[in-house]
Amino acid sequence: MDAPPIGKYSLAVLLVSSDGHVMEETPPESLYLLYNPWCKADAVYLPNDVLLKEYIMNENGLIYEGDADNITSKPWNFGQFEEDVVDICFEILDNSNSALKNPEMDIKNRADPVYVSRIISAMVNCNDDSGLLWGRWDGNYADGVAPSRWNGSVSILRRWSDGGRRPVQYGQCWVFAAVACTVMRCLGIPTRCITNFNSAHDVHCNLLIEYLEDENGVPIPDCSRPDGRCDARWNFHCWVESWMTRKDLPDGYDGWQVLDPTPQEKSDGVFCCGPCPVRAILEGEVGMKYDAPFIFAEVNADTITWRVNSDGTRTKVYVDKYSVGCNISTKSVYGDQREDVTALYKYPEGSAKEREVFERAGRQVSHQPGDNEDQSPQLKLSIKNALAVHGTDFDVIVEVQNVGREEARAELTIKSFAITYNSLHRGDCQSKTARLTVPAQMVHKEVLRLRYDHYGACVSEHHTIRVTASLKMNNRSEVINTEANIQLKMPKLNIKVTGEAVVGQKVRADITFINPLPVPLKKGVFTVEGAGLTRATEIHVPNAIQPGGEVTVKLSFKPIRSGLRKLLVDFDSDKLMDVKGETTLMIRQKKYYWP
Repeated sequence: MDAPPIGKYSLAVLLVSSDGHVMEETPPESLYLLYNPWCKADAVYLPNDVLLKEYIMNENGLIYEGDADNITSKPWNFGQFEEDVVDICFEILDNSNSALKNPEMDIKNRADPVYVSRIISAMVNCNDDSGLLWGRWDGNYADGVAPSRWNGSVSILRRWSDGGRRPVQYGQCWVFAAVACTVMRCLGIPTRCITNFNSAHDVHCNLLIEYLEDENGVPIPDCSRPDGRCDARWNFHCWVESWMTRKDLPDGYDGWQVLDPTPQEKSDGVFCCGPCPVRAILEGEVGMKYDAPFIFAEVNADTITWRVNSDGTRTKVYVDKYSVGCNISTKSVYGDQREDVTALYKYPEGSAKEREVFERAGRQVSHQPGDNEDQSPQLKLSIKNALAVHGTDFDVIVEVQNVGREEARAELTIKSFAITYNSLHRGDCQSKTARLTVPAQMVHKEVLRLRYDHYGACVSEHHTIRVTASLKMNNRSEVINTEANIQLKMPKLNIKVTGEAVVGQKVRADITFINPLPVPLKKGVFTVEGAGLTRATEIHVPNAIQPGGEVTVKLSFKPIRSGLRKLLVDFDSDKLMDVKGETTLMIRQKKYYWP
């Protein structure tokens, strides 16, 4: 017998006599039929109670961000059991293009988690339908909510539903992924958030991220596609994995499936991605549906830099086979620790097996990897920095190492600029050019001082500064390039909770913030929420917070559900955004005493 589709059902109990006469009928009651990962016969069956506790039942999570060398985490309230969320999840399904075009077929297909997950991947973004979130990456969020300000999914879902299914402004990759995680868990599909560091966006589907530069090493945009999209490498990118069987694929591809609701490339004419078996990515089987070539490139693409010569020809100047797809991360099922799942996606970098898989995938997308031997120039570049605390000045050190047997003369150019997490340029900071003579087997160190007076005006809400170094040797055409991303260290919010943590009894939270910047902060606002504790609440700071100044706001709430709960807080202002804080509370049931 085929499984019935998930959905909202009406149930009435009939008392029927032996002759078929209805003697009594109860009033109809509504019930929801969801996927059941505890049931062996279900397509999402997951035989591990520890995993189910995390990937179905846990309403709180961590989203990893930063960069491969400085991984940070952001707390998130999934809130899949909050009031109205299940209704909104079915409202999302009911308003998909598939449901609107053919409701009868759509309802029938809802028994299949592959179909439902693909619908959710499309509906979390609004690019082709009346989806949940509007993606924006340019920093202009005045007519909505900055992506970094969200603490959880529930307020996004409610805004969409209460607002007549108008897209909520705004989202970026971790917001898209976290909302998708909430919806999938609510529907009964085990799901977890994944972060891939140095994530490739391969627009040409050739498993290569290709950059162009002129003869002086200055980058040249390569927007050969009509829509203007270029190859890119993001500091990090988030998607989700959902657990299900794949009856539509050969044996061996059940289990974790990649779903990516961030609108990057179209799949069958729609901005969605997946589900694609993680095992298919590991083995380079890019012919597996859905969207395996794009996902494979995200974690495996090689990076190539081409010099465009004056006659229009191109010369390959740099190949990086190892940087893309680092430290692929998810929250551990055993607590708030990071679990590295890179080995599920790829064989060890540089191993014969990894290159074998890459070449297998390359043949399937009509790309034959060329001669990618790394160059061994006489001079080598590296970038280091002192502790970079947001609001302070700090040094960046570029080391030029001469590994040859003769002295080398060269011109070194160091540039710094603010970027977003997906490498969009937000403004130039400081730069420096120096002529060097480096003795054989020696190291020259060049220092660039980054001052808050310069970077503070352009640094994005992602608090990232990219430093690039270019070295052009005298009497040679080659240019050596390297870069590093500097993640500015952020302050934390202090949260003190007073009162007995009991369902239905008032609890008070005092939230304190100290301004770390050398400038006043205006338009300060705290956003507080917690699953089972309180709905998203905004507390505005009426006055400017002076440099080094402290502000404390107070919040009272009554917990509505018992158990281990997290209170999440975000602080935003005109010059500093995405300051986070959290605290954990154990909420007890109220005791009743009978006379």
